[in-house]
Amino acid sequence: MKRADIRAFLEAISGGNADPRTELDYATPYQLLVAVVLSAQATDVSVNRVTRTLFADAPTPQAMVALGEAGIAQRIQSIGLWRAKAKNVAMLSQLLLERHGGAVPGERAALEALPGVGRKTANVVLNEVFGQPAMAVDTHIFRLGNRTGLAPGTTPRAVEDALLRRIPKDMLKPAHLWLILHGRYVCKARTPECWRCPGAAYCTYGQKNLKA
Repeated sequence: MKRADIRAFLEAISGGNADPRTELDYATPYQLLVAVVLSAQATDVSVNRVTRTLFADAPTPQAMVALGEAGIAQRIQSIGLWRAKAKNVAMLSQLLLERHGGAVPGERAALEALPGVGRKTANVVLNEVFGQPAMAVDTHIFRLGNRTGLAPGTTPRAVEDALLRRIPKDMLKPAHLWLILHGRYVCKARTPECWRCPGAAYCTYGQKNLKA
């Protein structure tokens, strides 16, 4: 995609939503962190289903530690990798209390030092909670970066670096969710719905599906 077309493409797919929000349900930065950890290899819908009960019973790190790994596991076993996730949520909650007074840190290194928190999870928290221009490259953003020509790359980190380099600075924060939502609902993995894509004119994909 031509650099000159990137702003127009992003404005088109934004749908006028200047301040997009994640589809994960949360009330505090801590709850977002836990929800993102739980969302690995799981849909936002399935995560929201289990966190509805989990956060009602354990809304804070203190309450989560009191609930314990077994209690967490009992409440999240309908999602993938629930055993490992229960262990990580219990451990990260304990470490937040020990290292950060129960608060979610706003620094990448501190976030990535927590169990179950990798670069992608840290980027989501930094973007959503702290307003930083971080780009969490999930499967949707990786696909869009390559398919549209916006930010081609062979690895998630390569796509992330290209996005940070090519997207206008003032659009970096909202672009993260614009791309995720566009990939989830329009530029789908198996059959992209190019016929209803408002940014199709700027996309360099060579096999556009222009019929509904």
